[in-house]
Amino acid sequence: MSKNIIDTHTHFFDPTRSEGVPWPPADNEILYRPTYPKDFLEVSSPHGVTGTVVVEASVWLEDNQWILDLAESNPVIVGFVGNVELFADGFSDRIEGFSSNPIFRGIRLRRDELRPEMRPKLIGALRELASRRLSIDLLAQPDELATVASIADAVPDLHIMLDHVAHVKIDGNKPDQRWIDGIIACGKRDGIYCKVSGLVEASVTRPAPVDRSFYRPTIDALVDSFGIDRLSYGSNWPVCRTAGDYSTVFAIPREYFLGLGETEADKVFRKNALDCYRCVESRAKSR
Repeated sequence: MSKNIIDTHTHFFDPTRSEGVPWPPADNEILYRPTYPKDFLEVSSPHGVTGTVVVEASVWLEDNQWILDLAESNPVIVGFVGNVELFADGFSDRIEGFSSNPIFRGIRLRRDELRPEMRPKLIGALRELASRRLSIDLLAQPDELATVASIADAVPDLHIMLDHVAHVKIDGNKPDQRWIDGIIACGKRDGIYCKVSGLVEASVTRPAPVDRSFYRPTIDALVDSFGIDRLSYGSNWPVCRTAGDYSTVFAIPREYFLGLGETEADKVFRKNALDCYRCVESRAKSR
């Protein structure tokens, strides 16, 4: 497996800024602290991680630029999935501005933007993103996966990344059939990818088990649906710290995919991230 691993899901923020942060809340003792690339590298670099795709953690438009500025001096950031409101006036101008920076790789959508009444505006905005070779991340739930598949049909050139294994509950057994049906539908669309992330957070058992076999039925279902070419590793750091440390979060998918072979693991831990997000690969090389 490559020594230049890309973690496709991290968040950076600093509650001590003069303007503060909209998230995480001040009463969250685990997350409410300055969180920077150097902190991430401290826990991830021993595992061979050299790059990360940062995912927005703020509803404030100006915080897109805060992350892009952070990336200038932190080459570990190979891509950024930002937050730009799809249906707001000036959407096109804002996307044009942010996407002039090659680190800006797309935006993350919320569930309310998938509502049926928003469909015409949604498809138009997504076609614009696709025309700029930008992607979307989705916080989709199991019952929304059929909608995601229909979006892929409407905008076939768009790359769609499902975050956190589409929020299936993990109990060590075969996953919920509704979720399985949904990821089978998504797996049939070439433009849909899925992050092997959020596993420990999705565990219904607390504390989340460290036994890799507990998560195997869920990962098996993902591989059955997406194959190896459209799955990507993500830690959801630092949020994962609420359920497990980085070493545990990393080891669960590492053991599984190395069991399939070095080439297969390299796709999940590096190549597929570059393919989905069209990242600047040179920034992810060993330093």
